[in-house]
Amino acid sequence: MTDALKRLSEEGVAIWLDDLSRKRITSGNLAELIDQQHVVGVTTNPSIFQKAISSGDGYEQQLTDLAARKVTVDEAIRMITTADVRDAADILRPVFDATQGQDGRVSIEVDPRLAHNTTATIAEAKQLAWLVDRPNTLIKIPATKAGLPAITEVIGRGISVNVTLIFSLERYREVMDAYLAGLEKAKAAGIDLSGIHSVASFFVSRVDTEIDKRIDALGTPEAKAARGKAGLANARLAYQAYEEVFSSDRWAALDKAQANKQRPLWASTGVKDPAYKDTLYVDDLVAPNTVNTMPEATLQAAEDHGDITGNTIAGTYEQSRAELDAVEKLGISYDDVVQLLEDEGVEKFAASWNDLLKSTEAELQRLAPSEG
Repeated sequence: MTDALKRLSEEGVAIWLDDLSRKRITSGNLAELIDQQHVVGVTTNPSIFQKAISSGDGYEQQLTDLAARKVTVDEAIRMITTADVRDAADILRPVFDATQGQDGRVSIEVDPRLAHNTTATIAEAKQLAWLVDRPNTLIKIPATKAGLPAITEVIGRGISVNVTLIFSLERYREVMDAYLAGLEKAKAAGIDLSGIHSVASFFVSRVDTEIDKRIDALGTPEAKAARGKAGLANARLAYQAYEEVFSSDRWAALDKAQANKQRPLWASTGVKDPAYKDTLYVDDLVAPNTVNTMPEATLQAAEDHGDITGNTIAGTYEQSRAELDAVEKLGISYDDVVQLLEDEGVEKFAASWNDLLKSTEAELQRLAPSEG
């Protein structure tokens, strides 16, 4: 074992686990990861919950009680998922206290079927914050066009937010703008800005997967030379945008009011292509004031053989821009790729949520008490 995770933390990268289940909570595994693997946060998404709850491990008693109460399947899922998030938040509370609220966070996502409905997203975010009722929760809102005004409104109410499904640099700038607008709204309402936190989840590996697929279809040596470079280049240029926005005059006014920067969070950091090093999206995205949320396999790989050599983003912007330009020159449209990934991301989470609805409904019916 190496001290790679310790070094990563010392470089200013917060290590979050991209997974949650009741078994992970009750077995002591989450507490162990916090204690031994430098994990300081947890992210969830509809796919993670679908996998956890469908396994049935640890959920039988609660499902039995919910079946006895004849609750709707939507209510059952919210009761189950918020219970897991609440318990995880309690386990992470010491980290939250020790970092003045920056870490020790657990994310829970609004119903993905609401991704294109601003009003419903705001209502759901408020409801989730109330249901979980823990100060170290982040409400996840997708960075769709409809999500942007929802982010502003929710932040403006003093609720901390994890903005998810960010793929494009243009959309990322819109997300940061929505966050600052929310802080300005909160400030005008007299809300203490020091208690509002946010991360912006910028997806990495999915960009390589989609662009590599198009490169492989071209099949030329010139095209193949561009494989596996776009995901990192995109994320590094996102960090450049973060540095610009959070050194602006607009930010300075909020900084004086004790506001917190919205940290970039590297999401989708599990390597999909076996040709690439399994710690690629950890080793090569090291910079201060960032978060890397990892599936457990990536966390263990980083612990075992991660190569943490200091800041691997500084000084890469010119090269990163050239690498994205090289992809465009091959006839692969960046705008088309990132829009497709956003659309697919929303659809995948909605599909996972629908699968979860079906499997939970079947369990509720199975466990329903007989009449009489």
